Amino acid sequence: MGWKGLLGFEYGVVQAPLGPDISGPHLVAAVANAGALGFLRAPDSESPDYLRELIKTTRTLTDKPFGVGVVLAFPYEENLKVILDEKVAVLQVSWGDCTRELVNKAHSAGVKVVPQVGNIEGAKQAIEAGVDGIIVQGLEAGGHVIGQDGLISLLPRVVDLVGDREIPVIAAGGIADARGYVAALALGAQGVCLGTRFLATEESHAHPTYKRQLVEIDETAYTDVFGRARWPGAPHRVLQTPFYKDCGSLPAHENEVNQPVIGHSTINGVEKEIKRFSGTVPNKTATGDLESMVMYAGEGVGLIKEILPAGEVVKRLVEGAQLIMQQNF
Repeated sequence: MGWKGLLGFEYGVVQAPLGPDISGPHLVAAVANAGALGFLRAPDSESPDYLRELIKTTRTLTDKPFGVGVVLAFPYEENLKVILDEKVAVLQVSWGDCTRELVNKAHSAGVKVVPQVGNIEGAKQAIEAGVDGIIVQGLEAGGHVIGQDGLISLLPRVVDLVGDREIPVIAAGGIADARGYVAALALGAQGVCLGTRFLATEESHAHPTYKRQLVEIDETAYTDVFGRARWPGAPHRVLQTPFYKDCGSLPAHENEVNQPVIGHSTINGVEKEIKRFSGTVPNKTATGDLESMVMYAGEGVGLIKEILPAGEVVKRLVEGAQLIMQQNF
């Protein structure tokens, strides 16, 4: 296993589903063409027709399998029907209960299920549900973080829990290069899931300003101030941008609803206004005060020194991990 393959893919590298639309068809196809597992992100509202078009567009760019990530905290039944109808290779779910009913429904359509968990309880539930793999997310991860434990302590506990079951465990949180990949393998993982590193690629749908900040800023903060109205009770890790350092506190009873509009963006085909302290990152279409918008990033961001093609990211991860293993083990 390890870099030799995962869930039927050539390599044990996974590109996380980056929301709301940052991991679009071009990024996912580039990752798939490089032999890794790429995930589209399903819209957080029911948009079955739009999601079907995303899947079809991706298939025009690659003949390799790929997946779709779904956040269970938002309405998803119509989107799920499309995913199963289109028979994508893998369904990734997070922020909700991965039930046996859900897994059975996916398996009936020939779709594998890989939930993302942030604690032992979530891992136990996933195993009982009969999943095909488990992504273990540490507190170091960027974006919305479901758990409270660091990856280095949580990951081996989940590996021990899985035991000899044929359920690959995939590490996520703070991994940005081949050294992190090998460290995860040493802790018992069979693959790695990267978000921030793939965010900082040529093919990601992030705004160039966002990508530049990922290269220039090496500090993150764990907070809950962005997007409280839209997604209450969902802590997240963000870049410590100048805006965050100056204005990163918001009284507990306040949210983005009464904040001024600082920009506009087209997200999943819908034009939206972006308010200050909303949870909306700047994608390529964003206009306005980009520097004041939220920019999610994991603790591994300090290791990102350049924007690369996604295929090159996969290549460096795999070849770098192989080299480290040859030299040290």
